[in-house]
Amino acid sequence: MPINADKPHLWKADTRASVDQFNQWFTQFAPNAYRETRKKTIVSVEQGLTLTHDLTTIVPDVIKVSPGILPMLRMSTCPPLARDRLIGLADSSKNFVGTLERGNIPPKLAPEMVEEHLARIASIFSRMLDVDIFPWLEEKRDPSKEERYRSSTIVADRLCGAIAEPIVRNAQEKRQLALVEQHLIAKGYRLKAHPAITPLTEMEPGTFTFRLNVLVKLSETDAKGIKIPVDAVIQPLNAKLPHLPLLIEAKSAGDFTNVNKRRKEEATKINQLKATFGKQVVFVLLLCGYFDAAYLGYEAAEGIDWIWEHRLQDIDQLGI
Repeated sequence: MPINADKPHLWKADTRASVDQFNQWFTQFAPNAYRETRKKTIVSVEQGLTLTHDLTTIVPDVIKVSPGILPMLRMSTCPPLARDRLIGLADSSKNFVGTLERGNIPPKLAPEMVEEHLARIASIFSRMLDVDIFPWLEEKRDPSKEERYRSSTIVADRLCGAIAEPIVRNAQEKRQLALVEQHLIAKGYRLKAHPAITPLTEMEPGTFTFRLNVLVKLSETDAKGIKIPVDAVIQPLNAKLPHLPLLIEAKSAGDFTNVNKRRKEEATKINQLKATFGKQVVFVLLLCGYFDAAYLGYEAAEGIDWIWEHRLQDIDQLGI
C-alpha cells in the first residue's frame, strides 16, 4: 500500500512542515558564510515585502524609490525570472534592468521612457507572482507573521541558492542517513557492507548499507548495464532469501525550482531498477525541504512513493 503518494490532501501541510524543518536545520547547521548571506537576504526580502505592501502594490513609483528590490521581485514569480527573461518579457534593455539591480535609475534616460520601462516591468511582476508562495494574494487578506517569514525564506533561498549549494546538500544528506541509521539500529538492524560479488537479492536479512552502487539495465534488452548509486539499502529482518532489499533515495532541497528541474532523475532510476529486478522493486524517497505539489504529483504518477523526514516513523510501513 502507498505511504504518501496516494494522499494528496496531506501534501500541502507536509510541504509546509518540511520547509519549516529544513529552515530550522539550515539556520542551525549550514556553513557560516552561507548562513550569514541567507540571513541578510531574508531581511532584504522582508523589506521588499514591506515596500510593496506584501506584493499587493507593485507599481513604478515603488521600484523607482527602491530599484534594488528588482532581484527579489524576479525571484517572487512563477517561474522565477532570470534577468534576461525579464528584459525580454518587459521589452526593456539590459542596461536599464542592470542599472536598476545596482540600485539606481538610468540617469540619461528621459523621464517618460523611465516610466514606460518601469510600468512594463511592474506589470510583468504583478501578473506572474507565485501565489503558492504568497497564498494571501489569491485569498485577498493580510499575511500572518509566520507566512511572511516563510515566504521571505523561500525567496531568499532562490536568491542565494547557488552559493555553496552542494555543500549544504551533502551535509543534509549525511544527516538524513544518520537518522535512518539510528532508527534501524534501534529496531535491531546492523550496518554491514554488502559484497559486490554477492547478488543484491542475497543481502543478509537485518542488515543495511549506505551509498551502494547497484548494477542496473538501461532497458529490458540491455545486456551490459551500468552502476547507479542508491543512498540506503535495507534488507528486512524477516526477509526470506532470495529477496530484493528496500531502496531509499535521500533528497533534500532548499528551493522549489531545483527539485522540479531534477524530478526526472528519480523516474529514470526507478525505471532502470524495474528493468533489472522487475516490478517488485520497492524504491522510495526520503524527503526534507522544498518539495511542492508539482514535484510530488510527478513522482506519484511515476509510481514513486516517499517518506517525510519529519515523520520518519512512516518508514516502518515498508515492513522494516
